[in-house]
Amino acid sequence: MKNKNSPLFIILIILLTCSFLLASGCSSTEENDTKEAVSGTEITSGSDAKGSSEASTLVLGEMWEIDSINTLAGGGTLICEKAAITETLVGANDDFSLKPGLANSWEQLDENTWEFKLRDDVSFHDGSKMTVKEVKLTLEKIIEANPKVASMLKIDTIEEVDEYTLKIKTKEINPILPGILHYPDTAILSPSSFDGSGEFVKPIGTGPYKFESFDERTRILTVVRNENWWGGKVGLAKMVLKGIPDPNTRAMSIENGEVDFTVDVPYSETDRIGALDGIIVEKYKTPRVYKLDVNLKHDPLGDLRVRQAMSYAIDRHDIAEHVLYNVGEAAAGPFLPTMVWANKSLSPYTRDLEKANELLTAAGWVDTDGDGIRDKGGKPLKLNMMTYSARPGLPPMAEAITAQLKEAGIGVELEIMEVGSINDRRKKGDWNLYLAAYNIAMVPDPEYILTNWYMTDGSDNQPGYSNPKVDSLITEARKITDLKERYKKFSDVEAIVYEEQPMIIIAYYGCAIVKKDYVKGYVFDPTAHDYRINAGMYIEK
Repeated sequence: MKNKNSPLFIILIILLTCSFLLASGCSSTEENDTKEAVSGTEITSGSDAKGSSEASTLVLGEMWEIDSINTLAGGGTLICEKAAITETLVGANDDFSLKPGLANSWEQLDENTWEFKLRDDVSFHDGSKMTVKEVKLTLEKIIEANPKVASMLKIDTIEEVDEYTLKIKTKEINPILPGILHYPDTAILSPSSFDGSGEFVKPIGTGPYKFESFDERTRILTVVRNENWWGGKVGLAKMVLKGIPDPNTRAMSIENGEVDFTVDVPYSETDRIGALDGIIVEKYKTPRVYKLDVNLKHDPLGDLRVRQAMSYAIDRHDIAEHVLYNVGEAAAGPFLPTMVWANKSLSPYTRDLEKANELLTAAGWVDTDGDGIRDKGGKPLKLNMMTYSARPGLPPMAEAITAQLKEAGIGVELEIMEVGSINDRRKKGDWNLYLAAYNIAMVPDPEYILTNWYMTDGSDNQPGYSNPKVDSLITEARKITDLKERYKKFSDVEAIVYEEQPMIIIAYYGCAIVKKDYVKGYVFDPTAHDYRINAGMYIEK
């Protein structure tokens, strides 16, 4: 036996130990290099920066709780725009003009008949081809499940002309049918999205990302790259979408690295966050307005003078500058001035307390006891206002409006509530004022908003507004195909509701996109509901 203390033996032991340590180090490195970290810190396969983007995971902090993945029951916007699983027949350019989507082209054959030519190179995530059969099935299911969309589509029959040609007949003239087919809730699904009894199971679409899982307990949605997307290369391997309804929590999540991408952190924090190393803040204008709904069924809000006084008491320009931090601007009518159909003769109500006082006094509301709140017949002019916190501009805006109305002698009790509780209260009619943010271009035409908001039976006419002249103008305009004449009629509607203020438009919305600096290729889509995830996004480290 050799001497264990001999120099040769000692050298042998040292060499064996070094070999073991080197092997251990290599094993550890390979394990880390192949790991994908859902926390947002990407660990890649050890390739160069460009190649590493091919195996990346983006963690997205969504502004709403993810309650549904059913595109037929309220999940259309999430699944189509934010998860990029599904796609619509029609797309939209930045100026809201229409462009091809899953349909290459469309043509109006007569007043009530449209023909759509589908792409012939599109496959669903299950590998099956998209043809008119699947499009027809999807539209029929939408009409059955979604009364609001069905009322806009006005479809009478759907005919399969050939494998890639679809003919749609409407019940009446519907010039904006292609625009409605840009709406996320009309995105096309594979029949395998449904079980044998026709019930929705999971979204199987045609988009750049495929559904992988939805955890109903954590409400986390995971999607993966569609390697066979008809639109070309997809940048991210995976996206994990987490609902983070609180703006402050969204801010903390992007700062501490829990998410890579989020939207609408508190506007007062955007400059500070944007100055941090590794974080980029981008601000965009979006087709959305902050609107104060007024319950016309409750006294004194049925009085035009009271509503006008409220509008004069609100300082829109001050709110845009000091509450929204210029992530938005003072508004006049319901449409952005840049929209081709907007009534550009309207300008935001300018704060005029003298005018507000004059109108309220004429309506019989005076401060008889000197407490700063007007009263009439022994009843104080006090209202309740509801809003929610998911959109960071709403609570501080509501506080500012409350203070400004008080200066005019109108008392307001502010309640910041969950959206579900607000909806319950509104259904019961137990509310006076409701401040919210509304998209105004889900369908790129004024008919969508003006019909739903201001028609007597409009689906979003919660205030209960009814004006026969407005109903008549909208009904006439909806049948006009000449755009100049059509927009003129709708501009007349804007002028009337601007005067009558059944819904007080406060400001045009601005959107703050917050992302890590290694998130590349993001392109903001101003026609989207909040934001749209584009296939060209990737992670580069």
